[in-house]
Amino acid sequence: FSASDGKDVNAYFIKTKENTNKYLLVFHEWWGLNDYIKQMSDKLFIDIGNVNVIAVDLYDGNVATTKQEAQQYMQALDQKRVRAIMEGIKTKIGNDVNVATIGWCMGGGMSMQASLIMVEDAKGCVMYYGMPETDIEKIKTLNAQVLFIHASQDKWINDEVVNTFETNMKSADKKIKILRYDADHAFANPSNPKHNAEATKDAYDHVLKFLKGTLQ
Repeated sequence: FSASDGKDVNAYFIKTKENTNKYLLVFHEWWGLNDYIKQMSDKLFIDIGNVNVIAVDLYDGNVATTKQEAQQYMQALDQKRVRAIMEGIKTKIGNDVNVATIGWCMGGGMSMQASLIMVEDAKGCVMYYGMPETDIEKIKTLNAQVLFIHASQDKWINDEVVNTFETNMKSADKKIKILRYDADHAFANPSNPKHNAEATKDAYDHVLKFLKGTLQ
């Protein structure tokens, strides 16, 4: 399908057999739309049930295999193109839909931006250690409830960033729940040397319950 800039959108789309107005938008880490994100999309599709899953490719086909590549792709990301992709998804799924978003690292921030673009259709937003929106006026337009998974050892998305986000959400009268784990950034990715299996499982159980609840 097409983005709002007229260019094609690349995505991993898992559709339910029977029609449903429920959609989960999945946003990748700085690596790109790789096998891990596709596997997570498959898992969420099965575990949530009765939901169409769209794993969005923000890199237009590029997938990084080294940290240097990943950093280059992330830094080269054109925010206008990102917005055009998200608007293209909004057009594709149409009106009268229930949407939830999820993402990890870079995708955690994108999960929130997508929820802002989906406005009243957005019901739930899951952010795994992603950069939150800091503009309070934009936050006021958010319809989705937020579940934020915080790695307390994270030096980038640190306690200060997360606590400020929580304060901003509450002052905008928005619903937010923060799960805090004594783990490091990207702890949920099994390929990460700092992967924390226990925290990953606990967080996923909460995420599943949250997504099922918001997509009812």
